[in-house]
Amino acid sequence: MSKKSVQPKKSQGPFLALVAVVALVGGAALYFVTRPKAPEAITVDPSAPPAEAAGYVYGNPDAPITIAEYADFECPGCGQFAVLHAPDIKKRIVDAGLAKFVFYDFPLAMHPNAMAAHLAAACANEQGKFWEMHDRIFLAQPEWNTQATSNPKKVLQGIAQEVGLDAAKWNDCFDNRRHLGTIEANRNAGMKLGVNSTPTLMVGNQMFPGALTSDQLKRLVDSLTAAAAPAAPAPATPAPGQ
Repeated sequence: MSKKSVQPKKSQGPFLALVAVVALVGGAALYFVTRPKAPEAITVDPSAPPAEAAGYVYGNPDAPITIAEYADFECPGCGQFAVLHAPDIKKRIVDAGLAKFVFYDFPLAMHPNAMAAHLAAACANEQGKFWEMHDRIFLAQPEWNTQATSNPKKVLQGIAQEVGLDAAKWNDCFDNRRHLGTIEANRNAGMKLGVNSTPTLMVGNQMFPGALTSDQLKRLVDSLTAAAAPAAPAPATPAPGQ
């Protein structure tokens, strides 16, 4: 009986490899087509006079204790702190007169749209609405961040209108980058203190990288308040013979 010859099966390796390469190239092409364009860089004019650091104060400026936050508007952790913890901190600590809260700009290079958001808030401050803008910018972070758009001004402009700002004045401030020097000065001041991440909180002279809850901050403020309280006078010693 003659044996049937068995033909070796052709390897599908080269074909599958080709399919993988096509899929990879196609996916990469789709990514480059659909991803947001790089936003326009916002940098300080080197010929501009140096500005001084100046945070934004919420509460009584003369409050005995300062809670300072160094934050990046595009930082997810900062957004979480602003939305989840800051309202309770303001109510229980700041509005109660125990401390004041000061926000300092600290935009990170890893967040290209952050500088536009800081500039938008600084321009709102010109019209007395920094904190309203601050809250809405953080709440709308997924709408204007680098993953969402290469034109953050368009979204930020809408937020400015929502909080009731004069559009012409806000646009003039934003387009002329009027407070860019102060934003840079705030960031530089934080770096001199050793800030290297956001959010970073300073309570008195203590630094806390990362967010703190309202309960944690309340305990810290209460401890600092108690430590600063004048000692009770010692009872008078009666004179001899009395």
